[in-house]
Amino acid sequence: MPFEIRRLYYLYDVPGGATRGGHAHRALEQLIIAMSGSFTVVLDDGESRRRVSLRRSFYGLYIPTMIWRELEDFSSGAVCSVLASEFYDASDYYRDYDEFRRDAAKLRGEAGA
Repeated sequence: MPFEIRRLYYLYDVPGGATRGGHAHRALEQLIIAMSGSFTVVLDDGESRRRVSLRRSFYGLYIPTMIWRELEDFSSGAVCSVLASEFYDASDYYRDYDEFRRDAAKLRGEAGA
């Protein structure tokens, strides 16, 4: 593990067609595991997006700081386990995508950001 685990939570009984996530973190890191069933994680660094399908409990997806994430395409009975590097802190969240993109561009040192 690239971080000390300070929090563990689960997502389950997610209705078909629903998404979870839709945010990024300033300091928190996560490891996401499909404990049962499958789902897709959409990762966005402010410049590009990629999709990762999780469907095996022996694989985990590490998400570092400053990555926008959305979880979608949950199969029936899917259970998502999330190991987090920090306790819950509402001030650590980016919930506005435009604000996240501006700050991500600043961190990359882009002019005009």
